[in-house]
Amino acid sequence: MKRAIFQRFIWTISLALILSGIIFSAAISKIILDRTEKNMLYTVRIADHGLDYDGDLKAQVDALKKVNGNEKDRFTIIDLKGKVIADSDVKDNTTMANHSGREEIKEAISQGIGYATRKSETLSMSMLYVASISENGAYIIRMAVPFSGVEQYAGVLIPAILISISIALVFSIFIADRFASSVTKPLNEIAEELNKLSQHNPEFHFKHYEYTEMNVIADTTMKMSQAVKESMERIEFERMVRQEFFSNVSHELKTPLTSVRGYLELIENNMVADENMKKDFLARIKKETINMTSLINDILMISRLETKEAEVILSDVRLAPLVKDVCASLEPLAKEYNVRIDTNCRPLMMHANTQQLRELFNNLIINAIKYNKPNGKVGVTVSAEQDEIVIIVEDTGVGIPEDARQRIFERFYRVDKGRSKKVGGTGLGLSIVKHIVNYYGGSIEVHSKVQEGTRFTVRLPKHSPNLIEKPVAEYEQ
Repeated sequence: MKRAIFQRFIWTISLALILSGIIFSAAISKIILDRTEKNMLYTVRIADHGLDYDGDLKAQVDALKKVNGNEKDRFTIIDLKGKVIADSDVKDNTTMANHSGREEIKEAISQGIGYATRKSETLSMSMLYVASISENGAYIIRMAVPFSGVEQYAGVLIPAILISISIALVFSIFIADRFASSVTKPLNEIAEELNKLSQHNPEFHFKHYEYTEMNVIADTTMKMSQAVKESMERIEFERMVRQEFFSNVSHELKTPLTSVRGYLELIENNMVADENMKKDFLARIKKETINMTSLINDILMISRLETKEAEVILSDVRLAPLVKDVCASLEPLAKEYNVRIDTNCRPLMMHANTQQLRELFNNLIINAIKYNKPNGKVGVTVSAEQDEIVIIVEDTGVGIPEDARQRIFERFYRVDKGRSKKVGGTGLGLSIVKHIVNYYGGSIEVHSKVQEGTRFTVRLPKHSPNLIEKPVAEYEQ
């Protein structure tokens, strides 16, 4: 890249210098022409003052040529009709053609002064002609000198121009090399830093460059690196979460399966003679299978909510009847824990999936019941704020320690493992709630004080535009 920049820079500078030389030569040629014409006009007018038009004009123009000191200079006197009266280079002027058609003569007759440059037929060389009307107005005095423009001074101008171009080119090469290095060096440094991407945890260090574009590349690379790093950390975190999840699932399933297997082996080997004990074992087996079924269903629901593969049926759900139905189904559990459920639900409607909202209310209220105190109370409030549905479930229970509030939505996380084992459950209730809230683009907040109670506040949009609704007909087929 440096070589390409260097070559293009040199070619550009060289072209600019050549064009400058051409323009300079043209300008010098024009200056020389103007100055020569002025000098010649000055000579012609001096000659006009010194001529005796009543005397021998031929002898006088010959004398003018000698006085001027240049044998190639030529003086001619012409009348207004174009007839040559006298010429310093021609002895017999009668042989000369009429000059009325010459450019400088026509211009002198019309404007008083005339100029022309052409090849002389008499001398066979390029000549510059200057003609002027005499003071008496009866004649035209013309002077001609050899003139080839800038070529006449080529011997002086060309070396000067070449030297100037050479000096400029040397400086240009130096500047081009510096410029190419200033462009390619930052790119090489950025490339070296990017090679660190192969490292496990690369740390990039970019300099501040003089070119804004280079700093943009460096900043973009840093942002990209940070994004990749965050992505890798997120992937690693998700891997650890999955690993922990599978470990917890294995543990949660292995424990009841071990119990079921033990009870079945005892029954199979006829080691349980008492019918009441046998019924007790069968009841425990049934309970463990119900727990396993609930655990599997909860895991499947979380998986579907995470991947949003569950294209659910959405409808306008009336929240008050739904909350009433959920509370009625949990009334036996509330009596078992000696807890009262109070509801305050406005007649609101939300466009959602009925089963998902049922799971949300069910899990929040079950938690509030199980982790409450005897003679405690669970309050369920449903209201609206602008375009949001606000759901509040609060209890007068044992509360959640501050250091555990950030983890209560993790799968299988239990604040008090001893109490959690006693009250039962899959340990996925609040995780399901969090996933349902995220599924609808809502938010959930937790406020709790130990031994005073806990309040969950859920905010859900009445209409979630990001959800994909599957037509009911597809479920009916």
